[in-house]
Amino acid sequence: MSAAISGVSAHMAAQAMTGASMPMPPAQKMSNVFSQIDTGNSGSISKAQFTQAFSSLNPPSSFKAMGADAVFSKLDTNNTGSVSKPQFVSGMTQMMSEVRAQKHQAYVQQASATPPVQQTINASMYGLSQLGVHIDVKA
Repeated sequence: MSAAISGVSAHMAAQAMTGASMPMPPAQKMSNVFSQIDTGNSGSISKAQFTQAFSSLNPPSSFKAMGADAVFSKLDTNNTGSVSKPQFVSGMTQMMSEVRAQKHQAYVQQASATPPVQQTINASMYGLSQLGVHIDVKA
């Protein structure tokens, strides 16, 4: 059996294996994304800016399924047509948390019908995937 790790450098893989580094907190990630969208540094982003960024920044598949308009509507709770950085960070962090909870629930349901050894393997693979490590196992 051979294993190939993709999506990470050898240095990142070593850090993931040793626990030497923690992933960036979700709020920090969302703050960075906001800064990429708010190119004029105005402190808010319009629906047009968000829609353009939505197609170019490769959002998670669950967000793609919702569509840019639906995601923006969830962020623009005041219906002003723009979203401030705190609104964006809070809203996106909350939505990402909900997506992770849904994925976890689906995993738990699937795992309960899986033999114990396979459950352990699946849990390990899921944990690695959350760290950004992807393993392709070939027999």
